[in-house]
Amino acid sequence: MPKNGTVLTAEDEAKLLKPIDDRLADIQAKIDALRVDGTNKVVSLQSSIDATKTDKLLSKGEQESLISGYKAEMEKAKKVESSNKAQVDKLIAEGESYLKDNYESKFLSRVKASCVAEREVAKANYAKRLAELEREHQKSIAGVSDEAEIKEEKYVFKNKQFDAKVTYQQELQRIKDREHEAFMHRYHLIDLLRMSKFTFGENLAQRWENYRYTFNTRTFLLNNGLYLAILLVFIGLCAVTPIIKGTQLLTMSNVLNILQQASPRIFLALGVAGLILQTGTDLSIGRMVGMGMVASTIIMHQGPNTGTFFGILFDFSNMPLMGRVILALVVCIVLCTVFSAIAGFFTARFKMHWFISTMANMLIIFGVMTYATKGVSFGAIDPKVPAMVTPKIGAFPTIILWAVAAIIIVWFIWNKTTFGKDMYAVGGNPEAASVSGINVFAVSIGVFVLAGILYGFGSWLECIRMVGSGSAAYGQGWEMDAIAACVVGGVSFTGGIGKISGVTIGVLIFTALTYSLTILGIDTNLQFVFSGIIILAAVTLDCLKYVQKK
Repeated sequence: MPKNGTVLTAEDEAKLLKPIDDRLADIQAKIDALRVDGTNKVVSLQSSIDATKTDKLLSKGEQESLISGYKAEMEKAKKVESSNKAQVDKLIAEGESYLKDNYESKFLSRVKASCVAEREVAKANYAKRLAELEREHQKSIAGVSDEAEIKEEKYVFKNKQFDAKVTYQQELQRIKDREHEAFMHRYHLIDLLRMSKFTFGENLAQRWENYRYTFNTRTFLLNNGLYLAILLVFIGLCAVTPIIKGTQLLTMSNVLNILQQASPRIFLALGVAGLILQTGTDLSIGRMVGMGMVASTIIMHQGPNTGTFFGILFDFSNMPLMGRVILALVVCIVLCTVFSAIAGFFTARFKMHWFISTMANMLIIFGVMTYATKGVSFGAIDPKVPAMVTPKIGAFPTIILWAVAAIIIVWFIWNKTTFGKDMYAVGGNPEAASVSGINVFAVSIGVFVLAGILYGFGSWLECIRMVGSGSAAYGQGWEMDAIAACVVGGVSFTGGIGKISGVTIGVLIFTALTYSLTILGIDTNLQFVFSGIIILAAVTLDCLKYVQKK
């Protein structure tokens, strides 16, 4: 038998594993015999019941009759299962105990040691091969004087070096596969014993092993390099803020302020993320925020409005406060949804580029709102509204919970509904989606409508956060922040790629960066420079990932 630290052959490894497999096979055979008329029959009968329920060829009476018979048999099988449970559990415990005492010490540790030794051998062989190629190359060049022949020899030499490197990498991958298979074999045996039931720790161990096995440095940096760079920037800001400003940046108060400011923006980013998922964008977000702010402030204004809208002096102060709050929300959602749907119609029906349709929306909304309000601000909303809709629980601003609710709902729509699956399909390949029966026009309009609802909700929430002060100019530039947050969060402009978690992280990154730079007293114009650099880096990484896939 080979000693620890020596290279195991495939035969050596099989000899080490055989006693373990034989012992577990013996235990498994006893368990399988006890499960035949019990657990196995219960599973089989349940499958028959499910199949009968969906069998359209059977009448309702026939279905009920068959299901009744299956259930009667299942009761008998469950009794057998229950009577054998103690024996099965004892055998499972015996198998698990044997694996715990023997698998690591008698097999896995030996394989790991062998893999370490094999890697050293592979490395030495690779270095030896490179040295041989170098000697052959120098010998070949020494006898050649023609430049063309020298150039050709160098080309051949580089190809041989590349071949040697590929061979070395293949050998390392083979060793890695061998080690991974040895690790996972234990869980295969446990899987048979317990019928795919693992503990939390066992699931965690398997996930970590799979992550380690599939880890690729290049892919990791492409996916997370920007986040690591931003994290380093934040660490640097946290370090210099106490020196420059005499205050700590990373405090609970600052974290809550960042989350509070980010909450309305999450609605906007979630809205435009759906459009980016379709390879589109939206330039009208900021103007929709301004429109929502104006509408909300007029309706929830403290007392009669002093300003007019299209020359009309609106006064909602006689309405119940909760009625005004709900009306403001409905008006915001309706206005934003209507304008968003219009842009969506022109984009989906006439194949108009998203840039044009949403830019037209932006100009129309801003023009109408500025003309209607004469460019004036409508003051503050009733101060009771924030305490009613987004009260603080101690120091915790509950406006954050509105954002959390939006994240959960949109995640559900994206991942658990037919519409969400169709979104990804249309974004990835609209032609293929159309051929497979998906109504591309309806999906495109639906994405715009969903975005409009989120814009309306976000602008209403921002009005409450800012206690009003609605004006047509409010929200200028917010479309860039929302789009940038999506890009940084990994929503790809190539279409069909993106996650809600990424959008959320992107919003938090930009809000935290702006907040941190403001505390440091960095000029607003320079903050745009930081944002631009981050966007450029994010899109560059996205393009690299796309090129790599191609």
